[in-house]
Amino acid sequence: MASFDQKLRTLRLMEILLERTDDAHMLNASELCTILDQEYGISTDRRTIYTEMEILDKFGLDIQQKKGKNPGYYIGARDFELPELKLLVDAVQSSKFITEKKSKELITKLERLCCRTDAAMLSKYVFIVNRPKTENETVYYNVDYIHTAIYENKQIKFHYAEWTVKKELKLKKDGAFYIVSPWALTWDDENYYLVAYDAAAGIIKHYRVDKMQDTEILETDRKGEDSFKNFDLAAFAKKTFGMYGGVDAEVTLECRNELAGVIIDRFGHDVWLIPQGEDYFKTRVLVSVSPQFFGWVTGIGPGMKITGPDNVKAEYKAYLQDVLENY
Repeated sequence: MASFDQKLRTLRLMEILLERTDDAHMLNASELCTILDQEYGISTDRRTIYTEMEILDKFGLDIQQKKGKNPGYYIGARDFELPELKLLVDAVQSSKFITEKKSKELITKLERLCCRTDAAMLSKYVFIVNRPKTENETVYYNVDYIHTAIYENKQIKFHYAEWTVKKELKLKKDGAFYIVSPWALTWDDENYYLVAYDAAAGIIKHYRVDKMQDTEILETDRKGEDSFKNFDLAAFAKKTFGMYGGVDAEVTLECRNELAGVIIDRFGHDVWLIPQGEDYFKTRVLVSVSPQFFGWVTGIGPGMKITGPDNVKAEYKAYLQDVLENY
């Protein structure tokens, strides 16, 4: 029993130090003895605390000791620094594919990775209620199924849904299952997408994870390995605006100089910007030609126009005409 109590004391001390200390909040041996006694019913003395600190230090915790007028122990380096945790919290908050309930659960878990004072600071930055969030709790489990299928080299099947004007999810393909080979998951425009190979169509397709339902892992091995040997996920994301399908094409855009940042943000720093006089530049980019792409160009305003190829210019003109007729 004495050996059991000793091990429990060591674990409780580790918990106390991780939860309550940092370089601005220290606990001395006497304070640690008091916490152990009053909160956990574990009696100990200061000399034992010194020994326990050595054990925890050898175990791998970064035990720091301040000596002098206000001595104390605290945890130095941690697996995650506060700025890193803030980044993770921001990512969870801004992710539309994670429900409000699951967001709160994940953020609470992230807060446990730092001391209480830092956790309280993180809580001040949490503003979830007013952000658009999915109501589909199955997203979290879909991601797990997809990762498992990729690891085990298996296909998956699922129902795929779309929103109706009544704000209800309706199954596509009359409720038939989609069967695909999952190869990657990517986060784009605050949504999560599955990138997969559709063997029946012989092409790579993409699906919103929050619109997938009844996902199952199949026993059949994945297909499409050749299509993914030199697959560039970043390039794939650049050309698929809003992740909607369309015919891939290299499109020439003429833009005012102040739109350089818009082009770089969308297509990356390696995009070519060719000056055209003092006020304009041209660029040639690979995009998925679709109504979503045309809508993006239109939304930028008169400072951007499509100058080639001719067939894309014609499609864009027809798109604008259709918009005007139905306005």
